[in-house]
Amino acid sequence: MPDAPARAIRLGALLFLLRPTYVATEVVTAAATTGGYSFVSDSVSRLGEVGCSAAYCSPRHEVMNGSFMAYGVALAAGALLLARPLGPWVTGLLVASGVSSYATGLAPLDQDATLHSIAATPLFVGQPLALLLLGARVREDRPRLSKALLATGAVTAAAAVGFVVSGDEQAAGALERLALWPVLVGLAAFGWGHRSGMRRPRR
Repeated sequence: MPDAPARAIRLGALLFLLRPTYVATEVVTAAATTGGYSFVSDSVSRLGEVGCSAAYCSPRHEVMNGSFMAYGVALAAGALLLARPLGPWVTGLLVASGVSSYATGLAPLDQDATLHSIAATPLFVGQPLALLLLGARVREDRPRLSKALLATGAVTAAAAVGFVVSGDEQAAGALERLALWPVLVGLAAFGWGHRSGMRRPRR
């Protein structure tokens, strides 16, 4: 029977492995919108807008906002459970990102745009930094994963900057998703290596 640390790591890995299913919540929510929604030009946050008008409505906004919160909890909890292999800096950044995601779900864009931006910003800063630090951390033990994490961190960081700079331009939605979705895959790949619990360093 695995000891407590191994069980914690295995549970944290499972949470990371489940997080890519977040994408499905965007698809499900977007499918119900009226007035036209584009994954390329529209931000994710529009899916969580509570108000409706003749021009646009997201009837499943509760699904999207609940998703921000649930997957934020999964990120923070997974990071805490995987704190030993992640290290303190990566753990802290991912916990902050998870809290940011949760807070975003509590502050829909159309209810208070300023509060929504404040809540969401740490997510776009913390996740790319966490991937870069994690890539450096696993360089000796998992060189291929290290390269993938470093590349993903660089791409998501650039996309996050592009998203902020782009404002409401036509590619804003694509840039935002490029800043967010690859993180799901990168952390899931890290979690896959710890799915059985403690991982022995490569000799």
